[in-house]
Amino acid sequence: MNTKIKILLTAFDPFGEDQINSALETMMALTAEIPDAEIIKLQIPTVFGKSGEMVCEALRSYQPDAVLMLGMAGGRSSISVERIAINLADARIADNAGFQPSECAIAQDGPAAFFATLPIQAMVKAMQAAGIPAAISNSAGTFVCNHLMYSVLHWIDQQASSCLAGFVHLPYLPQQVAERPNFASMSLEKLVEGVGVCLKVIAEEMKNQVALL
Repeated sequence: MNTKIKILLTAFDPFGEDQINSALETMMALTAEIPDAEIIKLQIPTVFGKSGEMVCEALRSYQPDAVLMLGMAGGRSSISVERIAINLADARIADNAGFQPSECAIAQDGPAAFFATLPIQAMVKAMQAAGIPAAISNSAGTFVCNHLMYSVLHWIDQQASSCLAGFVHLPYLPQQVAERPNFASMSLEKLVEGVGVCLKVIAEEMKNQVALL
């Protein structure tokens, strides 16, 4: 019997003024195997609507046990595990398709917010124990990252799926702050290590849940 936990891992392409996206670079660089887990990687566009559609289609196709979505949050100094996604799209800049919504509901029939269903406290504690700056965040913003997190959790809720879902924001890479001296950054090695720790915690948590059934 195959007891591997299947985890979908997603990351956005570069957007705005940045030619690279720390989340995408991290996902691409993550090569270490996660014990008892199969990791499926998916690159998605920084586009309202389309990003959520792609991830939900991947959920239908792969039927993973969990989905961990990665995004970049320039200015943050730690890996931020998001607690909540709100039903609001309000963009400071246009997405990669040129769309810039203002105070729009993501889902007219959806609740005001959804909470992440991944073990976010355990993820943060495990990263901190490994010497990686990490914290729980109570705001995923109102750009495409929040839109994706909300859309995926809404879809999972509508489908009555048991798939766990959550979002993690990553700081800039050092090369992205060369001309932004007041912005924090984190090395690619630390980002990869941090995401790897998160995936291990998710796999362990889900395997423990299966063992209890």
